[in-house]
Amino acid sequence: MGGPMARNLVRAGHELVLHNRTRRKAEELAAEGGAEVADSPAEVARKGAVTITMLPGPPEVEEAVTGETGLLEGAAEGSLIVDMSTSSPALARELARTARERGVGMLDAPVSGGDVGATEGTLSIMVGGEEQDFERAKPLFEALGKTVTHLGPVGAGQVTKAANQVVVALTIEAISEALVLGSAGRSGEDPGRPLGGLAGNKIMEVKREKFLSRDFEPGGKVKFHRKDLGIALAAGREYGVVLPVAAVVCRMFEALMARGGGDWDHSALLTFIEDLAEHEVG
Repeated sequence: MGGPMARNLVRAGHELVLHNRTRRKAEELAAEGGAEVADSPAEVARKGAVTITMLPGPPEVEEAVTGETGLLEGAAEGSLIVDMSTSSPALARELARTARERGVGMLDAPVSGGDVGATEGTLSIMVGGEEQDFERAKPLFEALGKTVTHLGPVGAGQVTKAANQVVVALTIEAISEALVLGSAGRSGEDPGRPLGGLAGNKIMEVKREKFLSRDFEPGGKVKFHRKDLGIALAAGREYGVVLPVAAVVCRMFEALMARGGGDWDHSALLTFIEDLAEHEVG
């Protein structure tokens, strides 16, 4: 996600300082022009007024921000950190408090739209944090996304993304059940046909070929969606909200990971339902 997002920022006229845990990736991107490579997150923060992070999850975000060579080691007073990873609402609030103590602003701004949205600059960006910080980062967001929404204080972006991921996961599971039922009961016909009318949905539109061709080259990976549901369930416990079906689907993703499917596209949840039914769609 970070690579195509960085390219869109360069195209919009911004000069970038890049750091990646796999240095080669940053060097390849810098070679395209408009960017230089830094040796650490701290060096990135020293050279830039606004720093954007895009990382796999909470442990990586915490290390990048507060680690020994993290952003806060190099960030100047008055600078801004924008975490666009899908992470924990509680961690977002904790990191923002720590940043404020050093005079550094922080936004949580997770995204929806996947690798296609990152490449095309059409991401939906869900932002939590102070209004003045949001306005400062807005020109950057507009280079990255089509829909940019300030949702409230720090953590609000992550809560919204967690809710979004619950809907996506449960919809993928529901589509999988419907496709298996449709295929088993309508032999020889398009198994996707039942999903019209009120049952029509964006996920089936975007993932239709993956479901029906069984090409699970990843956009959103199983292991990352399982992580996202874990974040949602933890938030549910924090706020006293019961998420019973999300918990079940989380376990389905875990079972798929145990079978070696962690790096498949999350639409591969279909294979779990197929195995239960002993029927393959197609």
